[in-house]
Parts: sequence; structure tokens; C-alpha cells
Amino acid sequence: MKQNELMAYSCPLGKAMSALGSKWKPIIVLVIKDRKLRFGELAVRINVISRKVLTDQLREMEADGLVIREEFKEIPPRVEYSLTEKGLALLPILYQLEEWERKYHVHDPDKEKDCKFLLEEKKIKKAVV
Repeated sequence: MKQNELMAYSCPLGKAMSALGSKWKPIIVLVIKDRKLRFGELAVRINVISRKVLTDQLREMEADGLVIREEFKEIPPRVEYSLTEKGLALLPILYQLEEWERKYHVHDPDKEKDCKFLLEEKKIKKAVV
């Protein structure tokens, strides 16, 4: 079933999964957290996603009411993203999913990369937008 077909039903879980249906949206939510980030900062922090896919995901998340896109009329143009109240409400749920995975996952260090770098507070050189 396609995402837009799923949205036509009144199933709350179906609508929630449709809004968060990609593998990137939960990661984007966890990276933004309770702060404002510029597009370039997001692209640097989630460097495994292409800029096109990141742009598409942010547009969908804006349409779903998860992120706010704030555009500044400056040269060069500046855009900042932050979570809406609806997006912020996802954080405890996503943290619980992380705990669930930690509890039940069998770790194989030879096959997996640690994703901590995505969620760490770290100093990032000014990103090119």
C-alpha cells in the first residue's frame, strides 16, 4: 500500500507511520532535537544522506507538520530547521525505540557502524550551504 493511500484511512498508527515512513525522518528528528539547524549543518551531521534526499525528506516533514522551515532574506540565503510541537513530541518515542533496540539487539561489531556520531553534540566547522 502506498503512503498516500495509507493516509486516506483513519488508522492513527497508519498515519503516524506514513509521516515517519522513511528511514531518514526519525534520524532527522533526533539530530534536530530542540534546536535550530541550518541545512548545511544537517547535511554535515547526517553525511550518509544525499542533499537531494535530505531536501525531499525535510519538505515532506514540513508538509506533515513535523518541522518548521525558517527562511531568512539574506545574501547568501539562510534557512533554519526546527521541530514543531508535533515533532518534539516524537523525541521520547524515538528514545524509547533506541532503548528497545539496545535491549534486544545482538551487536556484531564486524558488520555494524556506530551511529552515535549522528546524535552527538560536536563542534562542526561552518557548513557550506
